[in-house]
Amino acid sequence: MELFASRDILLGFGFRWLHILVGIAWIGLLYYFNLVQVPGLAAYGDEGKARNITLDKIARRALWWFRWAAIATLGTGLLITGQTNYWQNFMGEGSTSGIGHNVAISVGMVLGTLMAANVWMIIWKNQRVVLANAVNVLGGAEADPNAATAGRRAMLASRQNMIFSVSMLWFMVGAAHFYSGAFADATSSNAWTFFIIAMAITALLQLNALGIFGGIKAGNKMLWIYESHKNAIITSGILWLIMWILSEVLLG
Repeated sequence: MELFASRDILLGFGFRWLHILVGIAWIGLLYYFNLVQVPGLAAYGDEGKARNITLDKIARRALWWFRWAAIATLGTGLLITGQTNYWQNFMGEGSTSGIGHNVAISVGMVLGTLMAANVWMIIWKNQRVVLANAVNVLGGAEADPNAATAGRRAMLASRQNMIFSVSMLWFMVGAAHFYSGAFADATSSNAWTFFIIAMAITALLQLNALGIFGGIKAGNKMLWIYESHKNAIITSGILWLIMWILSEVLLG
């Protein structure tokens, strides 16, 4: 059987297959939250009974799969990079995979890792407050005044992840199918320039989602890109376009 012909084939293909499989679950739920659940729950109002039932019975379960799928995606990605010879002269002259491939996968890896961090350190941390509040309200207790703020912080991070996801998937897939060929002759210095600029843009967007530039309250013009799923979709396309043009200019 070809799959078991060698250890490298088994581990190389197996880890990548698992990485894609759990990644589908993670990003699929990310889009579900942003395109379906959040807009749908908005129709109930902040303390509607139907909203709190949905949060307790459906969102809680979805969030379980969401956060562990993120961990599984990150974990399988680390297993891939931990294979023998993966880092051979990475992003240096004479790299066996091509500098274009290496810088593309590096950008994708950073975006994916940051997204996973957002899931656990911001989204889940704040959603726990929202879910606890839903249970309390359904039980007849007073609403937690911190729940609205927690929900907003989680929403901003989730929308930022949605914005990152388009570019993340582009560079992850493009590393093997586009950048490894069309940009195989990129120089190391240009690759590092592109990587640094891409990371600077990423950092600015992440800080914006955290409310560093004016807080997290509605009305902050810097948060316009997160105020609706349509705005986030538009922004994700703009970010991808900027990243793609930069790669064409600097790596071509």
